[in-house]
Amino acid sequence: MKRLLMLLALSAGTCSLCWAQAGDDSRPAPSNLPGAEFPRIHSDLRITFRASAPGAQSVQVIPGGNDNGLGKGPYEMVRDEKGVWTVTTPPAIPGFHYYWLRVDGFASNDPSSRTFFGWSKECSGIEVPDKTQDFYDVKDVPHGELRVRWYYSRVTASWRRAIVYTPPNYDRGSDTRYPVLYLQHGMGESERGWTEQGRANFILDNLLADKKAQPMVIVMENGMNAAKPGTPPTATHRQNEAFEEVVVNDLIPMIDAAYRTIPDKEHRAIAGLSMGAGQAVQIGLSHTDRFSYIGSFSGIGIRNFDPKTSYGGVFSDPAAFNRNVRVLWFGAGTAEASWATSGKVLVEAMNKAGIEAVWFEVPGTSHEWQTWRVCLHNFAPRLFRK
Repeated sequence: MKRLLMLLALSAGTCSLCWAQAGDDSRPAPSNLPGAEFPRIHSDLRITFRASAPGAQSVQVIPGGNDNGLGKGPYEMVRDEKGVWTVTTPPAIPGFHYYWLRVDGFASNDPSSRTFFGWSKECSGIEVPDKTQDFYDVKDVPHGELRVRWYYSRVTASWRRAIVYTPPNYDRGSDTRYPVLYLQHGMGESERGWTEQGRANFILDNLLADKKAQPMVIVMENGMNAAKPGTPPTATHRQNEAFEEVVVNDLIPMIDAAYRTIPDKEHRAIAGLSMGAGQAVQIGLSHTDRFSYIGSFSGIGIRNFDPKTSYGGVFSDPAAFNRNVRVLWFGAGTAEASWATSGKVLVEAMNKAGIEAVWFEVPGTSHEWQTWRVCLHNFAPRLFRK
């Protein structure tokens, strides 16, 4: 450990005055820690990473997976005479991306950057600004609040935590009641994902300020962690076989009791991304007595879809289904081939069978947070309309 700490004298590196070169237009990433000059983002969206590790023999930048807007990597950093390692990547896709450093084979977070829970661990993340859209930026508009709600789950026999978004002025109108969107993260993430990486609260703030969405409560829970009592630990990261029961039997009743909700199916929606998309579709279609709105962001389509038998025959009477479920929405980025193809094929099959499902594509993005931000921005305005 001591040797590792010596190798990782990983500091923010050189100051901006030392870094400045003729014609250089780079700026510190907005996701950097206060005062950290690196990583730096260039106007063409190339990114320069820098770290001081005088005792290291090799340092690499590792993007978080192949579907990452930073590219596939790894990116080999080059050492100077002072032991400072630097690399400039090709242009990145705008949005949020996970990454970490590999120092002599050991995975380390970049101490110049904020950390986020993804890939089933805390890891570094970088926000690459998008000059073409600002719907998830912090703006001078009324803001809702994020509240942490602890509650006891009888299903898992454990204390659990939900993050709850309440819309602006929630505390001012004591008689006003609100519809609820249950919003799930993806595999390897947590209930923090949709606000820290996805900026869901700012997306809703801005939609509400533009009068493009209905005021709503948003509930975010941990879909990775929901094991039944006595379930032995396994080598996999997922122990969530009881999550559907948690949502239906514990979470919904708790939220309806603790917050001023409209506690009926017409005012309840469920959506999620990737793994959370599968959970949302499973829970929503299996409990159409609880949910009228269902959203799947980058979710694999229902395999071997049969309108007569899939999900217990919920689609067998298309006209009745369309009256019962007001929005069934599927979306994906055009660069995430398997998700986009399967989702589009599924929606086409549903439409052919008379089911009013919606398909939506995000141009140029892959299996990443920029896709899911755009999906939420398109999905949320469809909810709870008369």
